[in-house]
Formats: sequence, C-alpha cells, structure tokens
Amino acid sequence: MRTILDLHLHSKYSRATSPQMQVDTLDLWARKKGINILATGDFTHPQYLRELKDKLIEDGSGLLHLKVVFRDSVPTTYNLLPTSFVLSGEIACIYKDKGQTRRLHLCVLAPDFATVDKINATLNKYGCNLKSDGRPIIGLSAKMLAEVCFEANENTLVIPAHAWTPWFAIFGSKSGYDSIEECYEELTPRIYAIETGLSSDPAMNWRLSQLDNITLLSNSDAHSPLNIGREANVFDMAERTYDEMAGIIKSKDKKKFLYTVEFYPQEGRYHVNGHAKCKFSCSPQDSKKKYQNICPVCKKELTLGVEHRVDDLADRALGFKPANAVPYRSLVPLHEIVAECLQQGKATKRAQALYEKMLAQKTEFAILLDLTREEIAAISNDLVAEAITRVREGNIVVKPGYDGEYGMVKVFNDAEIKKWIPKQRKLI
Repeated sequence: MRTILDLHLHSKYSRATSPQMQVDTLDLWARKKGINILATGDFTHPQYLRELKDKLIEDGSGLLHLKVVFRDSVPTTYNLLPTSFVLSGEIACIYKDKGQTRRLHLCVLAPDFATVDKINATLNKYGCNLKSDGRPIIGLSAKMLAEVCFEANENTLVIPAHAWTPWFAIFGSKSGYDSIEECYEELTPRIYAIETGLSSDPAMNWRLSQLDNITLLSNSDAHSPLNIGREANVFDMAERTYDEMAGIIKSKDKKKFLYTVEFYPQEGRYHVNGHAKCKFSCSPQDSKKKYQNICPVCKKELTLGVEHRVDDLADRALGFKPANAVPYRSLVPLHEIVAECLQQGKATKRAQALYEKMLAQKTEFAILLDLTREEIAAISNDLVAEAITRVREGNIVVKPGYDGEYGMVKVFNDAEIKKWIPKQRKLI
C-alpha cells in the first residue's frame, strides 16, 4: 500500500517552533495532509518524552499511535486511519576532528521507548544537556553519537540531516566533511541514508558517485503543523512496521521506495551563494569566476550555498542519473498555491478558508499528486487547478534562496494573474 512518510520535524520544545507542535495536533494535521507515518521529533527532551509516553501507544510494530482520548476529529470523506508515529530526534554535534571544528545535525529513528531511554541515559552520562532544547547541542562527535545509538539498539537509524546546509551538515561548506567515510570511518557501512534537505534535490546529489548506494530521503524539518509534508517519502509497504520501513531505507529497493516529494530546491534558504545583510546573491559560477567568493558589497567571504558545495564535490555533470536512482516529484505546498491564486498572504483568513475547504474534501497529497485537473477545479476553481497542473509540470518561476533567506516560487507572472482573476468564479 502507498505510504507517505515524513521522518524529521520538531516539537514545541525546540527553538523557533510553534506551540502546536505536539503529537495530538500532529496526528490531526498528518491525517488532513495524507501522511501515514510521521516523526515525533525531539525524543531527547525529557518533558516532551514524558508527553510522548503519556499520549502514544506502542503496539509491537515499532511504530506508535495516539491514544483515542487525544484524537481530534477530521472529515470522514477520505477515511484515513490514525497516524503511525516513529520515535525521532535531531541532535546537533559540535566538536573538533581532524584539525577543524565540525557542526553536524543528525536525525535518529528508534523502534521503541526502551531504545530511546538507553540513548538518553548514555548521553546524560556523557554530560550532554538534553533539557536545553528539543534539538540539543552535544560535544560528542557524529561517530560517537552513532556508536551510542547502535549500542542502544542495532536497529536504530542514524541519518545525517539536511546534508548540504552550509553551517550544520555533513557536507556543509562551513564545517562539514568531504565524504561520509571521513566522518564515520569504520561505521560508514551502517549509515544507510542522508537527508537531502530543502535546498537540494536528488538530481543534485546524483552528481556524486560516492552517494550511489546511499538512500536519499526527503523530510519537512517542520517547525509548524502547516509545514509537515512539504518534503516526504513515498513507500509501497506491505505492512506498516518499523522493520519494513527501515528495510526499505537500508536496501534502497526501487520496487518499494517509489519516489520522494521535493521542495523546488531554489526555494530553500541556502540554494545559491550570497549575503543576506548585503542583499546580494549569485550563482556558483559567478561566485568563482567573477567574485572569487568575495561579496562585492562588504568585501567579506560569501556564504557558499548548496549548489556551490555540490559543484565542488561532484564528479559528474548535472543531468547524470545512476541506474538505481529513486525517482522524485517536485511540488509546491498547497497553501502557497492557494495564496498565490488568491493574491493573498498565506496567513490571511481568505487563503486559510479556501485551503481548509479543499482539505475537508481531499487530503493535501491527494490533491497535489492524484486528482485530475477537473477534480481539483471542482473543489476549488479553474485557477487553482491550472496552478497545480503547472507545478506538476515544472512550469514555474523561481528566485533562489541564499544565506538563510528563503527563495520564492511563483506559478504566474503579474500579467497572467491579472488575466485570470476576472475569469475566476467565486472561490469560497
């Protein structure tokens, strides 16, 4: 059965995160969006872990479900089962290795509370302050953290998070490594996957032959319920269990790993080079040849984006596709499409009303992936149907993000939207 998974997000105990990021609200939003398996986030935080133990039930599958008493209601038109949760956490490792300061974020997936308790107990023994934040900063190396996780349970999955982000990633330009082997050494065979992050897509990662046998995962890294599923993974699972999920990730089985759902990477916060303070950005090619990686405004070194870093480590040209590559589909979140069609802000009442009206009839992933143009128009209008069709075809306009600033994806130019608006029937 088709199973949509989002394996990285944060709880309300992480910095700059919505107070709604707790499992009862996440269960509701996952069912509205059509996500079947969702990360809990932040299992290292003591208070959140107590909440997880209070609200979730282990059923022996390695996944968990929200207790009925905590479930909210959702429209019954799409008859979704309650969300399956997988215990997850993101941990920031800051340490010195091979003469450099390293800053890496790692996602950890665990099959049960017993494993989580062992991981947390060992980290506490090492003096890690797990109470400080939902995504704690620890002084252990990425390799040492992996050892802790594997000793707690050999079935634990350790996944380098948003692998290309400049400041906090395994391949980051500011503090990362040039290969997985350089980081994990003899543990490298137990690192089965990396998370590509919002600022890169699989095609960019295919340029590195060293990643041919690594599974490329895509997750939301959401800090609010609205953003869960903005990137996701689509599996064909005979049964929804932790072992089957882990097996698909480890084997990179194309019969079971159907595709990933991707942000357009230009919309990510670190796609190209630039300086946010100077309001300057440029392509890797211009950065190298024209500016020598120096900002022409402030004369300081540019923040080198993901595209630049990929280009530095790549041994293939863009466009190469490995034989065992898992496909992907690039989409734009539905609330962004709705807002553009209405020419309203994403948080406005009118945009939210149309978005919720559509979700009351079909899940977000059903709308973005499955419905025909006519079916989309029937639950919205012709303009929204046209916009989703264009997104599916990659017929969009993008302004790349840089140095922490999100990029912009638009479906229509100004002239087009002015022609469309008079033709719209009433939206809500």
